[in-house]
Amino acid sequence: MTDKGLLPIQLHRFLPVTEVEGPGKRACVWVQGCPIHCKGCGVPWTWNPKKGTRTTVDDIWKKIEMSIEKYDIEGITFLGGEPFEQALALAELGRRAKEKGLSIMAFSGYYKEQLEEMNKEGWKELYEVTDLFIDGPFERDYIDKERPWVGSMNQRFHFLTERYKHLEHKLTMIHDKLEIYVQNDGTIAANGMVSPEIWHRLLDDL
Repeated sequence: MTDKGLLPIQLHRFLPVTEVEGPGKRACVWVQGCPIHCKGCGVPWTWNPKKGTRTTVDDIWKKIEMSIEKYDIEGITFLGGEPFEQALALAELGRRAKEKGLSIMAFSGYYKEQLEEMNKEGWKELYEVTDLFIDGPFERDYIDKERPWVGSMNQRFHFLTERYKHLEHKLTMIHDKLEIYVQNDGTIAANGMVSPEIWHRLLDDL
């Protein structure tokens, strides 16, 4: 039997705590690699599956345990890239997280119906440990300015458990936010979902 802790993950970025990538305080795992290539994607540098850092489930889980202890996070968000291209490994992370009482939020540029049809390894396992699932590609001609955490109006919220069911009819009351970090080397990193207009204003000011 394969040790699932050794399952590889091609990682773009791990953020130990964030308050803009889903409900409450969460750790965030961005995977590297996406074949969908949405026009206008805000993170095209996550497309190439050969970039990023090769790591394992065990290594990321150690980081998540530190986030639990240090930041009292309530869950984990899987972003990309395309999480369902690495579904088997993320499903194992999700399984461990659920045993600790954490919630799982997962994004996909595929629609659920496409995932069912493609039947990629581990997709169902990842889907079944997810509390809040957001599916669909980003469509730049249909920018969503009403709902949090998504970029375009075609993207769908699936409340798969009771964990966040209370938010289903309150989404328009939740405002998007942006987090900006100045790294030790002086570079600036940001995460969160804001409109292109706000990004342009921020960049113009810089």
